[in-house]
Amino acid sequence: MRRGRIFIFLALILVIGLAVVALVVRQFLQPGPAEEQPQVANISIYIAGQNIPQGEKISEDALATIDIPQDKFVNVMFRVDQQSELIGKVAKYPLEQGVVITRPMISDGSIALSGPAWAARIPPGMTAVSLPISRLNSVAYGVADGAHVNVTACFLFVDIDPSFQAATPNNVITLRGPAGVTPDEMPGITLGTGTGEGISVQGRTEVEPSFQQGMYLVPSEEQRPRMVCQMILQDVVVLKLGNFSLVAEQIQSDQTAPPTDQNQQAAPQKPDIVSLIVSPQDAITLTYLMFSEAKLSLYLRNAADQSRLATEAATLQFLLSQYNIPIPVKLPYGIEPRLDRLSFPTLSSDVVVQE
Repeated sequence: MRRGRIFIFLALILVIGLAVVALVVRQFLQPGPAEEQPQVANISIYIAGQNIPQGEKISEDALATIDIPQDKFVNVMFRVDQQSELIGKVAKYPLEQGVVITRPMISDGSIALSGPAWAARIPPGMTAVSLPISRLNSVAYGVADGAHVNVTACFLFVDIDPSFQAATPNNVITLRGPAGVTPDEMPGITLGTGTGEGISVQGRTEVEPSFQQGMYLVPSEEQRPRMVCQMILQDVVVLKLGNFSLVAEQIQSDQTAPPTDQNQQAAPQKPDIVSLIVSPQDAITLTYLMFSEAKLSLYLRNAADQSRLATEAATLQFLLSQYNIPIPVKLPYGIEPRLDRLSFPTLSSDVVVQE
């Protein structure tokens, strides 16, 4: 009888414990109601409701509005309550429909903007310069508008006399004086004139090693220039390949030109000029090189590549050492026929194209 009471008491304790555990689980472990996410307020800003040309005043009819989250708004944008700060201003650049209008895109209406539309593609502080090109130095006309290129220049250097500023060697003129007359009593000196007798090229004296006889050597030809090539500009943007369009010239030609067959298409003209966007100092440098008749070449590069590489100037000495090119040894035999210039062989299937 006593043992039965103990079992009943234990069962009662177990039931109470389970009830307490169930209450704790429901009270603390059961997830509560989902918290409401705060709603982000929107703000209305102005966009271009239609295409706005460069230099045109912005009117209310050319504007439209869109709503963006308030946390995405920046101070350069225009809110709908800032309409007075936007109306009457002038577009610095061509604004396409749907573009968000910002303060750097507009200018005070009192400032007259002029110039062609492509001038807006030149960043502030930069300038455009034009250079002559050919198919060879423009990557086969692969440098289209907006391409990124490197610019290389090749020069020819000669030794000059610092005083005369003329290429050496100098010409030597014979001085003739009266025979048997002392310098104090000499009435004058006669100089050799013309290109014949009395004028020779300045040379140097050497001693012949076999007979130890003195000789006066003069050059057998004019001084040979020394060539060097180096990359002078990197990551330059091409503003335009070829000529810019002349609207007046196009209208006049359309009015005066006789009608032609629509199926007949004019052959595309090969561009002979390119305009680059460079700094003012680089523009001066390119102008100097152009008038110095230095040979300029463009090298196409990836527009996403912004790296700058240090390059070595290419000279004859650099080529021999960098690429391990040996100087041919003077041998007692040679190749026949004699070769003075290198040229590619012409094959029977080759088509000669004359430009």
